[in-house]
Amino acid sequence: MDLLAEYRRATLFFEAGDPSGAARLLEPIVEAEPGNSAVRQLLARAYFQSAQLRRAEEQLRELVDRDPSDHYAHHVLGRTLERLNRPVDALRHLRIAAAMYHGNDDYQAALRRVEARVGR
Repeated sequence: MDLLAEYRRATLFFEAGDPSGAARLLEPIVEAEPGNSAVRQLLARAYFQSAQLRRAEEQLRELVDRDPSDHYAHHVLGRTLERLNRPVDALRHLRIAAAMYHGNDDYQAALRRVEARVGR
């Protein structure tokens, strides 16, 4: 299997609005190259977009564990936990992302929304 060609194909599926199809293509690539953060991130996003939230959480936790300075992984993990109705858990990751990249309006909006929900 040509992993790069499959990754490009998965990217096309994702961009065309088929995150489930993208995930099916990305899963064997992550298995073959577990250290490839770009592939893992796209897989997490595909899971998030297709409401496979527990799978997204698993991939995002792996990314955060490998690179705690990855603000985007923290943000999407926070959003995933928010969607899983775990706002207290989400808050930590959203705060980290917002602190790392303070100028990002999406990060700030997500943080404010979850803070209001938690009551802080």
